Amino acid sequence: MNDNRPPERAVTLKDLASELGLHSSTVSRILHSGTDVARSAASPGTAERVRALAREMGYSPDPQATSLRTRRTHLLGVIVPRLSDLVLAIMYEGIEEAAAEANYSTFVMNSRDDQELQRRKTEIMLARRVDGMIFGDAHLDGSLLAELSDRGVPFVLMNRRVPGYPSATCDDVRGGELVADHLWSSGHRTVSVIAGEPYASTAVDRVAGFVRRWRELGGDIPDSAVVWSGFDTVGGRIAAEKILKNDARRPTALFAVNDFAAIGAMGAVRSQGLQVGQDMALVGYNDTSLAAQLPISLSSVHSPMLEIGRSAVQLLLRVLNGEQAESIRLEPTLCVRESSA
Repeated sequence: MNDNRPPERAVTLKDLASELGLHSSTVSRILHSGTDVARSAASPGTAERVRALAREMGYSPDPQATSLRTRRTHLLGVIVPRLSDLVLAIMYEGIEEAAAEANYSTFVMNSRDDQELQRRKTEIMLARRVDGMIFGDAHLDGSLLAELSDRGVPFVLMNRRVPGYPSATCDDVRGGELVADHLWSSGHRTVSVIAGEPYASTAVDRVAGFVRRWRELGGDIPDSAVVWSGFDTVGGRIAAEKILKNDARRPTALFAVNDFAAIGAMGAVRSQGLQVGQDMALVGYNDTSLAAQLPISLSSVHSPMLEIGRSAVQLLLRVLNGEQAESIRLEPTLCVRESSA
């Protein structure tokens, strides 16, 4: 039998307001605004009555109408150097989780750590009317962030920090200190650092924490023992080869500022006829899933990657709501394995 009844009409704000004897704008502010705005719109008891009736009557906001009213698309843009990087991929998982919980969607683009490409990708995202942006590829020496700030673009940083802008990162200075304490207590006195790229705070902070702590412990580490390099396995191998060619100062331990550079260094150590974990201690950073699975398991500083991504979204939402957004530094821990035990 055909049912010719008209489809059930969607419940509107006006319906809720009429039922409760309130103005539509009051109901709208309670249901559609942030906590602070909702609190100012009505008493807690009234707000709870509005929400309860909305649930009971099956009220659902029209996303297009909401977008027009608030000028928000509930879309966040994310730029990272390479999503193929396992560390950044896990951070993006955290971003997606936290964004979905807040009823936001995200999309990501790669900059390959090229500042001109980063600028172009940023403009593409802004043209798509993202509400805000998360940058995982900030350069300490870049000018883009200052320009975006002058334009009033809401954004936060993730993984890397730049002074003056809100960021969600691991406490990388502390991570470097943990490695220095570990190698010193293991009896090492001659160490070198595979430092990463000098434009990235992850490299600069990890190196700074390690070197400062090493010197506090009484160790000597000349500037020549810190070799700047790419973050990948090729960069790690090239840097380690340079270090190991210096017969006048052959270290007994290496600290690489990420796991991929450490894996590259392993190859260089082997090519010298040395064994990691016996002839040469090696420590990486981030504690990726590869670290524990290598033939000689890699000691590494554990960075809470998923939580960094989640924290970046929480930080950006505070910026979007006009709230105070203080940078977040998450605590690292050191996982000691065969490579330095």
